[in-house]
Amino acid sequence: RRKVDSEGHRFQDRWKVEYFFTEIENHCVCLICQETVAVYKEFNVKRHYQSRHSTYDKLTGHDRSEKLKQLEAVLIECVMKMVENICPEKKQEFANICLARNTVARRIEEISSDIKRQLTSKGVDFDFFSIACDESTDLSDTAQLLIFMRGVDDEMNVTEELLDLQSLTDQTRGKDLFVSVSSAIDDMKLPWNKVTGIITDGAPAMVGERSGLSTLICNKVIEEGGKAIKLHCIIHQQVLCAKHLKYDHVMKPVLKTINFIRSKALCHRQFKQFLLDIQAEYEDVLYHNDVRWLSRGSALQRFYSLRKEIGEFLETKGQPMRELSDPIWLADLGFLVDITKHLNVLNTSLQGKDAAVNQLYSHLKAFGTKLQLFIRQLSQTQPNTIHFSALQEIMNSFPQDNISAQTSRYAADIASLAGEFKRRFQDFAAIEKEISLFSSPFSVDPEDAPDQLQLELIELHCDSELRSRHQQLSLVNFYRQLDKSRFQEIRTLAKKMLSLFGSTYMCEKTFSAMNFNKNRPNWGLAQIGG
Repeated sequence: RRKVDSEGHRFQDRWKVEYFFTEIENHCVCLICQETVAVYKEFNVKRHYQSRHSTYDKLTGHDRSEKLKQLEAVLIECVMKMVENICPEKKQEFANICLARNTVARRIEEISSDIKRQLTSKGVDFDFFSIACDESTDLSDTAQLLIFMRGVDDEMNVTEELLDLQSLTDQTRGKDLFVSVSSAIDDMKLPWNKVTGIITDGAPAMVGERSGLSTLICNKVIEEGGKAIKLHCIIHQQVLCAKHLKYDHVMKPVLKTINFIRSKALCHRQFKQFLLDIQAEYEDVLYHNDVRWLSRGSALQRFYSLRKEIGEFLETKGQPMRELSDPIWLADLGFLVDITKHLNVLNTSLQGKDAAVNQLYSHLKAFGTKLQLFIRQLSQTQPNTIHFSALQEIMNSFPQDNISAQTSRYAADIASLAGEFKRRFQDFAAIEKEISLFSSPFSVDPEDAPDQLQLELIELHCDSELRSRHQQLSLVNFYRQLDKSRFQEIRTLAKKMLSLFGSTYMCEKTFSAMNFNKNRPNWGLAQIGG
């Protein structure tokens, strides 16, 4: 006798769309009524569908695909509710059940196609948009180019989305990157004359004066009748400014000590046990990673907090750290901890999705004002260290040593840091007038505004109701409710400013997620379908 299972019947993916069936734990299940078909034969599946659910034949194309997604979502929800009622302790196990690799791949492709369709549809309505680009090499030595887009329509709705991710198998010169970016923009049918700017990480291939990606993009926009500006990621520049304060005489002993403690497993275990035995504030010291934005501040702060415990532990190992008994070195350490903490606060405020360029620039301006305050306070005859708690603690611990004499040196170092900030952020300073006009239109003298904005700006200033709305509403909502015919030029400026990226934060965040996924062990990849 012939056995049915020997015929090699398998579930066919096309049955999902054609008959609304799916496969669950080797069972062929109807998504509409949740009944199962015993044998994996198309005849049986088709007969069930035609005899019970033929009314669904009227659904075709996109509508049918959308219905399939809805039915799958309903089925999963029903299963989870059933599990929650019958065996709640197993709910997490059911939630962790992985789908077949083909199913995961198909759904990813469907999601990708749907996102692309939605983005293309939104792109038609964009009045202006800008792009953020970053290139990085993954673990397989393949160059990956990330392209994000930030677009604004006539209603001031902002869309920030991944435009494309392209793998570059050959060279990564500016013209190679330009070809990739151009194909991404053209593929989405986005007009070049609506590009307002491009922001990159400042690599030579990105910002080269003649053949860098930014230059080529701006030249292309000019050819198409538009105008775009080039910006260097505000976060990346802030990190470069932070490195201006080298303080190698502090960092080298600190890193050497941290490496001594953590590089050998036995020594590391003994140190952690030592901290546990003496009930220290922290359980370990932190490694410093030069690539991670906040790493230096975290490592310094932890080392400073554990400096006494570290000194005692090193004494037991016969490796005393003489710097820990030098008041001047400790004062330098305290100052570096404090100023790095201020830099990290700035860095954190610059991170985040959907941040408008005026918001980021305001954080930068505020930090510049803080630096001037620090310079004045540390330059006084009786230095004011209220904003430098670690330095103040060291000064109080060694009153007999004339540490206060060092504060003039710290003031000079901060002045040098302020100069570095001013030098690096010239690209943002070049559009400071536009940023101010956008963020504080009632504070700008109409005579100082561009000619095409002057008359509208006078109308704006003289309207007390609009002045009140500007104080009550968010900036986007304020511009959204402005009369389109009365304030056409002002709204145009607002849309251009809203469309600008201030940083490549989304690129960096995406690369971090990609590296994390590619670093996962093989069993983890298998669990999520590869």
